Amino acid sequence: MSLSEQIMADMKQAMKEKNKIKLNTVRMIKSALMNEKIQLGHDLNPDEELTVLNREKKQREESIEEYEKAKREDLVDETKKELAVVESYMPKPLSKEELDAKVTEAIKEVDAKGKSDFGKVMKALMPKIKGRADGKEASALVREHLN
Repeated sequence: MSLSEQIMADMKQAMKEKNKIKLNTVRMIKSALMNEKIQLGHDLNPDEELTVLNREKKQREESIEEYEKAKREDLVDETKKELAVVESYMPKPLSKEELDAKVTEAIKEVDAKGKSDFGKVMKALMPKIKGRADGKEASALVREHLN
């Protein structure tokens, strides 16, 4: 089942269950995917869909931070529920060990010798972990390995 088919099925299910948060979040995802499709001028491939989902996830994470600073617990709770819905469409995240293995593999792949090869390693690594690991976490791990 494609992502768009899954979203339509989940939207119908959320309507039946009268789950407003899930319904609104799924509609936002559908809208973001449709906007991206229109902007690019073609049907989205899985990589492009993942990029849109990552963008939606990041927006909600940033919103949660801002709401916490403003001490708006009602909005924090609602946004965390939205975030959980967005994450349900994303691939399973990599464990620490899996990420470490991918970093080691990327370092060997580009034959990195030191800190100066950081960019090369990240360029090789990011497509392999896209949507499955945090970029900040990955870059910290790469720096650790190159030191």
